Amino acid sequence: METPPDRLDNYLVKTQPHLTRSQAQRLIKEGKVSLNGTVAKASLRLRSGDQIQLISPPPTSYKPSAEEIPVNLLFTDINLVVVDKSPGLTVHPAPGHPTGTLVNALLARFPELADVGDIFRPGIVHRLDADTSGVMVVARSNLGFEVLSKQIREHTISKIYLGLVIGNPVPAEGLIKAPLGRDPHNRKRMAVVEDGRQATTHYKVLENFKGFSLLEIAPQTGRTHQIRVHLSSVGHPIAGDQVYGGTVPFLQRQFLHSHKLGFHMPTNDEYVEFISDLTDDLKEALTGLK
Repeated sequence: METPPDRLDNYLVKTQPHLTRSQAQRLIKEGKVSLNGTVAKASLRLRSGDQIQLISPPPTSYKPSAEEIPVNLLFTDINLVVVDKSPGLTVHPAPGHPTGTLVNALLARFPELADVGDIFRPGIVHRLDADTSGVMVVARSNLGFEVLSKQIREHTISKIYLGLVIGNPVPAEGLIKAPLGRDPHNRKRMAVVEDGRQATTHYKVLENFKGFSLLEIAPQTGRTHQIRVHLSSVGHPIAGDQVYGGTVPFLQRQFLHSHKLGFHMPTNDEYVEFISDLTDDLKEALTGLK
């Protein structure tokens, strides 16, 4: 397509209405925009006849919009939001869940979130599965996004989950180390695979019941479905997990709850922790086992 003499990032903003300038710059920085077949810089001046291509951009239909959805906020400042996520709430739009997500809810309260991080997952630095409840943090500013993302990459964010598993693990405390990747027989599932990404999960039994155990679980890496796959791989799937072998009659969802989250604040490096109590449905499940 023919282009006027303009900066590449400015031109993208003019021709792609869903992009802000910082989002366009981020796409360019990530190598998702090519100029005449090669990756370009945002500041490059265009010339007539230049060919511009967005390389495999995500579907624009999943770009989130603000929606009035109830959400429980534990803490907020100019850089981040700490959320107590309810079960059944998907974190961000994706195929099959284009609306009604946590991101949609937060955009209604914090419109500036739209310009933070990934265009289609604004503010998201980590995720919880839809049926996993509990505490998580979302970046509200680009500073917050950068600082929190760095802590995620370096595994310095502390995450503690509570999970009910089938069976009584022996030993009562241990470390599961097993590489994870896509299940070669079902691409919608994860599995322990030889050439997968290294993953480590620490667990400790808090209480044993007849046929079940309540665990404190600390993932030391952040792979997709890590806790669920690791525990299933050692014969103790999360109770209620219909994907990884934990189906039980008294639970309608997996008994996995993000209980405690600790990280360093973006502005002053202060270490803080936030706690989310078990939801009513999980408390009732425990009561039924006693």
